[in-house]
Amino acid sequence: MLIFRQLFDPQSSTYTYLLADSESTEAILIDPVFEQERRDIAMLRELKLTLRYVLDTHCHADHVTSAWLLKQKTGAEIIISKKAGVKNADNYVVNGDQIVFGDRYISVRETPGHTDGCLTFVLDDKSKAFTGDCLLIRGCGRTDFQQGATNHLYHSVHEQIFSLPDDTLLYPAHDYRGLTVTSVGEEKKYNPRLGGNLSESDFIGFMNNLNLPHPRQIDIALPANLQSGKPENNLPISEDLQWGDIHFTFAGIPEIEPESLEELIDNVQIIDVREEDEFYGSMGHIAKAKWIPLGELKDRANEIDHDKPVVTICRAGGRSAQAVVILYKLGINKVANLSGGMLRWCSEGHSIVVEKNTVI
Repeated sequence: MLIFRQLFDPQSSTYTYLLADSESTEAILIDPVFEQERRDIAMLRELKLTLRYVLDTHCHADHVTSAWLLKQKTGAEIIISKKAGVKNADNYVVNGDQIVFGDRYISVRETPGHTDGCLTFVLDDKSKAFTGDCLLIRGCGRTDFQQGATNHLYHSVHEQIFSLPDDTLLYPAHDYRGLTVTSVGEEKKYNPRLGGNLSESDFIGFMNNLNLPHPRQIDIALPANLQSGKPENNLPISEDLQWGDIHFTFAGIPEIEPESLEELIDNVQIIDVREEDEFYGSMGHIAKAKWIPLGELKDRANEIDHDKPVVTICRAGGRSAQAVVILYKLGINKVANLSGGMLRWCSEGHSIVVEKNTVI
């Protein structure tokens, strides 16, 4: 079975696509965004998927790709067009190549015009295609920079995308109106630039009179994307994350595993946000934990050292996740939630205090 997710970056209006084979758990990511790396890693972890390939449909000018960063974190290989002029990729593909993940694959179709190295990825059963900026929903990519060519884009759309079955769903790299998906049949009929009976000369006349502004992020995004998103001096790890083995949930909450907390227990502040009867109840608490109920946390935050890492704890991890959010808003950035809470801590056999002076 195919696992499919459409993800969105509101800052750049970029869609990232996850495709995975449920049997092998092998996955690919199309057009990932640098600032969303934590989100994407969390999604892969929670769905128990192994990222094999990171793909960019082209060298973007409006956001920085997270391809290089995801390769460092997961070991995935970077794939991009051979014509894109991008460094640090592992595989440079051309028209007709197949990218295999488990028992599924996507085919590569070269669709230049927006840039010289634009690709469209077509799922093996032709039920879905990922068009990058070549064909947007009722629109298309601009052709006035980065080796853009209006006539090439016209032929790319008509020969490589409109040749797919009418019911093939099309997923673009961007949408600025909240639209998520279209189809070949819809765009052939209703695309105001390329659909209906519009000729190549009609299209060229339309595109030559767009008068679009310079892309806001191009001076940052383009140089970075020509390196597959690799920063000039590699990537500095955030100081807030150096204190422990921290990962992020898909909801964006930093978490630490019980085993990791056990190793760091003398170097962190443990804040237990349960109620009093729970803290001193049968489940017990961690010996070094400070008890501050969630309802009192905001008012008692002055009892917490802002410079020393904090781990929040509750019964199962829900209230303590909320505590992380509260502490972040109060300027305490070195903070993580204990994954699974006291339920997991106890089930894995870590030491607890059941009564004030009894350690088990």
